[in-house]
Amino acid sequence: MHNFVKPRLAVAAVLALCSQFFANPVLASTDSSKVPQLLLTSANQQYLLAENPAGLLLPAAQSGAATIVLNTRSQYQPIDGFGFSLTGGSAQHLMQLQPARRAALLQELFSAKGINISYLRISLGASDLDEKPFSYNDLPAGQQDPALKHFSLKPDEKTLIPALKEILALKPNLKILASPWSPPVWMKSNQSTVGGELLEQHFGSYAQYFVRYIQGMAAHGIRIDAVTIQNEPLHDGNNPSLLMHAWDQAAFIKHHLGPAFKAAGITSKIIIYDHNADHVEYPITVLNDPAAKAYIDGSAFHLYNGDISELAKLKAAHPDKQIYFTEQWVGADSDFAGSLQWHTEHLIIGATRQWARNVLEWNLAADSQYRPFTDGGCSKCLGALTIDGQQLRRNVAYYIIGQASKWLLDGSVRIDSGANNGPLKQVALLRPDGRILLLVLNNSAKTLPFNLRRDGKSLPYSVTAPAHSVLTLLL
Repeated sequence: MHNFVKPRLAVAAVLALCSQFFANPVLASTDSSKVPQLLLTSANQQYLLAENPAGLLLPAAQSGAATIVLNTRSQYQPIDGFGFSLTGGSAQHLMQLQPARRAALLQELFSAKGINISYLRISLGASDLDEKPFSYNDLPAGQQDPALKHFSLKPDEKTLIPALKEILALKPNLKILASPWSPPVWMKSNQSTVGGELLEQHFGSYAQYFVRYIQGMAAHGIRIDAVTIQNEPLHDGNNPSLLMHAWDQAAFIKHHLGPAFKAAGITSKIIIYDHNADHVEYPITVLNDPAAKAYIDGSAFHLYNGDISELAKLKAAHPDKQIYFTEQWVGADSDFAGSLQWHTEHLIIGATRQWARNVLEWNLAADSQYRPFTDGGCSKCLGALTIDGQQLRRNVAYYIIGQASKWLLDGSVRIDSGANNGPLKQVALLRPDGRILLLVLNNSAKTLPFNLRRDGKSLPYSVTAPAHSVLTLLL
């Protein structure tokens, strides 16, 4: 059954909570630039991105409470951002909103006054959350076009590109990752949108297909920060999809895509794999080829199978290459509480602690029937937003990402925040303004207090994490 979340706290209630918070005597003598801020979402939905709820900040450290130790001098990977996949279907739903309603929603999603999304993934061609499969070079059966004379971005010009232009007007520094689900069928071994392999004779044409795509999007004012080579290359049953072995991915990059990007002056990052954490040997195999590795920025992961800790094996094997987390769905039959806690623990906290520079949920928007989707595509993918006509509901992925993205600044970096094996799961990010963004998950059924130390100095307050909740602190 579809799970709709309760409406967010009323503005008046949030303001009342904030006034109680700022009246707390522990903060009376604190420099206003260092006043801790809190953001809370609870599994029971009593609080949904509630700012500064009263009673969570206490005026002294609590004896016997756990201590989270923050070390700003021990720094790890930069954080590119948190966000969603803007599928073709998502763009379709956004663009059918009335202009004023859409403008307000985009402000809520992408501005600093809203949840401040900083990263989007889009499909290079159709994904399974489009109405039907398509590429940018579809031809009648039996025809080929190796020179790409019929290449066109027209399928994206109706809704996806207009949506991106409106978003970029609000968020010019937004990072955009593009992933293909399938090449044009005439390049494939089975001449179908489902499965098959990329024919070696078309490796060169497919590399130019990427080049033409990036150049075409740039002509629309849309910079593609990175591309992955293939969405879920080991899952050839989706529609669209492609089976692409690690050795073929390496050959395609080193002999074709890498040189084509270099010749065209394209600086978009090349990211490999883009599939589950249970087969880290795939990206390791590709990166073990020095000629391919020279063109590769990093590897991308999903978590439908495997454990997020497997990413550490890849980092150990190739510490000079980046890691990204690019997709995880919320199923239509999932519950709010379970999804909030699992995604926060394994993705927002887990993937980031395992070197991921981003975390992206799948997908931004669908209607209450989870449409559109292709024949054979995902028919139970719950969007972060449910949009039916002009009606809007916010679902659990909206809050999962909002807890991480709202106070993130460009240039933030993960820092050491101690062990993560107790009932409080956490990750810490240092912003360029010197403030720390600390995300804490209390998965337990008990309210848990904790103390804080920063660079060897105990902070003069303690924080209480409500049971089954996600708490973001800006310190």
